Amino acid sequence: MTASLVAFLAFIALGVPIAFALGTAAAVGLWMMEGAPLAIIASRTFGAVDSFTLLAIPFFILAGELMETGGISQRLIGLARVLVGHMHGGLGNVTIFGTVLFSGISGSTQADAAAVGALMIPAMKRHGYGPARAGAIVAASAGMGILVPPCLTMVVYGSITNVSIGALFAAGFLPAFFMAIALAVQQMISARRAGLEPEPRAGWGQRARAFYSALWALMMPVIIFGGILGGVFTPTEAAVVAAVYAMLAGGLIYREITPAFLYRALVRTGLVTGVVMLMIAGANILSWLMTVERVPHAMARLIQDFGGGQSAFLFLSVVAFLVLFALLDGLPGMLMITPVFVPLAQQLGVDLLHYGILMTAVMGIALFLPPFGVGLFIVLGISGCSLRDMSRELLPYIVTMLVVSLVIAYVPAISFAVPEALGLYRHGT
Repeated sequence: MTASLVAFLAFIALGVPIAFALGTAAAVGLWMMEGAPLAIIASRTFGAVDSFTLLAIPFFILAGELMETGGISQRLIGLARVLVGHMHGGLGNVTIFGTVLFSGISGSTQADAAAVGALMIPAMKRHGYGPARAGAIVAASAGMGILVPPCLTMVVYGSITNVSIGALFAAGFLPAFFMAIALAVQQMISARRAGLEPEPRAGWGQRARAFYSALWALMMPVIIFGGILGGVFTPTEAAVVAAVYAMLAGGLIYREITPAFLYRALVRTGLVTGVVMLMIAGANILSWLMTVERVPHAMARLIQDFGGGQSAFLFLSVVAFLVLFALLDGLPGMLMITPVFVPLAQQLGVDLLHYGILMTAVMGIALFLPPFGVGLFIVLGISGCSLRDMSRELLPYIVTMLVVSLVIAYVPAISFAVPEALGLYRHGT
């Protein structure tokens, strides 16, 4: 196992793509094991991706690609603008709540940062927000938005742990709400101190027109979750419905998806899906090796020796998630962590649905954590500010999000409330 970890770190340092670094490091570990059959690489690679559940990934990616442009994001931001733009904080509030609306469609944190940032950062600059302040608000909003379903992280986590993906989707709503409110309150206080004026209050006619314009976009999450909750289709089938709906809405209703755009969206979907599937396959080999080498058992003993039980484990999990997700771009880190930490969580009595929501919440923070978070560089490119300035403005939001994540960790009822109310999950069964 030591050989695998050393090989993995060496490959990362050499710039080898993470998917290949995971698989090759596992192969090195198997080769070092006496009598280990190398044929296990082929069987574990195929077995990792031979899953009906994972079919949700390409279709949610495609739906996000189709809905990200074609006027969808502009309409959702426009709706948020007439609803909350007049409150203290003005466009900062629009950014936060617009991201909540868009996140429920895109399924991708990077897509949220790119689409919302491209719309809102220039607008905030025109209204007196500095580039770093505007970028920090977008980064914090996109980090929060990962909790708003549909979420690719939840799909992968559910497929690995056999936790209901529908229950994970439902469990994300309340934590996302709390984090959005916390960010909005902080942003409003900061804007008031900076003397930033809100926008004029929109009339009811403007609100009605904005709602009507965004109606077809808003129907997509309603169809997805209504179908799942009503038992009409599974989460995997919901991803297909979402992709078809996005194509019809963008092409026939908004008339902004052209054949050329559809071709580019399909190509990007194929590329992203291939990367994700390769990472899942490589991580599956490495997780099997960790199990054979009894790494989870050794870590469990270490944590027990450390003391503190479940409470200490949850805190250590937050710290580990924050570091590894920032260094490994979220999903690869989750694929490495899950086979090690999930058995420990089970031994210590941590519910896996609750643990998955905590993992997702911290991943959203880590993706924008200075100076390594990959999402941070998307926002930096749009805002045009320096990493130093962005980090200074973003730090208070990072602290707020970490506080909310710790509340999620130690108040599991926040994660259980919605799925239990909808009959999707029963804690302790």
